[in-house]
Amino acid sequence: MDGNQVALLKKIMEIDFTCIDLNLYLDTHPEDQKALRDYNYYSEQLRTLKVQYEQLYGPFMSFGNTPDQCNRWRWVDEPWPWEIQY
Repeated sequence: MDGNQVALLKKIMEIDFTCIDLNLYLDTHPEDQKALRDYNYYSEQLRTLKVQYEQLYGPFMSFGNTPDQCNRWRWVDEPWPWEIQY
């Protein structure tokens, strides 16, 4: 896994954490318009980053956004999460 791939993966994890945190906050503060705008913004950022990752490196998840176009199950080509050196 090259440095650019690791950097993109870390960015996805950061934005994913932000979305989860905002989601939990909005569960108890559903009328907070700033939090809702932030959630929508970061959700779109997350979607864009995941699509970018899959276009560059293959499936992000085994049921990702990109259909497998190489007639082979590429999900197993990447290291498992515990094998990645962050």
